[in-house]
Amino acid sequence: MRYTSLSVAVGLVSLVLLARAMSVEADPGPKGADADLAKPAIDYLTVAKKGTLKNPYTDNPKAIAEGKQLYFSYSCNGCHGGTGGGGMCPPLSNAVWIYGSDDDTLFRLMALGSKKLNEAGYARKRTEKVKGPMVPFGELVENADELWKILAFVRTTYRGDPKRRNW
Repeated sequence: MRYTSLSVAVGLVSLVLLARAMSVEADPGPKGADADLAKPAIDYLTVAKKGTLKNPYTDNPKAIAEGKQLYFSYSCNGCHGGTGGGGMCPPLSNAVWIYGSDDDTLFRLMALGSKKLNEAGYARKRTEKVKGPMVPFGELVENADELWKILAFVRTTYRGDPKRRNW
């Protein structure tokens, strides 16, 4: 009986300590300006004027690694290839960006898809041999943060002239 009471007491104390540790260590999420990153990508776009979006994760190794994982987990490789070299959709590694190569345009393309991007007034600037449409990922990914990280990874696949880099 003595061991049973002691075991119950130790178990209860452990649960209380675990609950306290979890409440202290819980990440409350982004704060300040970064709080918008926690919004769904579609909602994030409603507060951003055209041409104002800039990737907060450009050249950030940790975010790029997370973006690579997200790229594969959302099956971006199914259309663009595992190294971004293309497939049934345009490559991500060359210098041809159909709608433009700035962060704002690419984020909107990824979030809205090519059809809604066209409806929003964007037009194709270039063409590629492969012309598959971009699927809207804005409602598929968890939030804007994930889309930015995917884009940060995509940027690392670029094999074009470094002088053309505008991010």
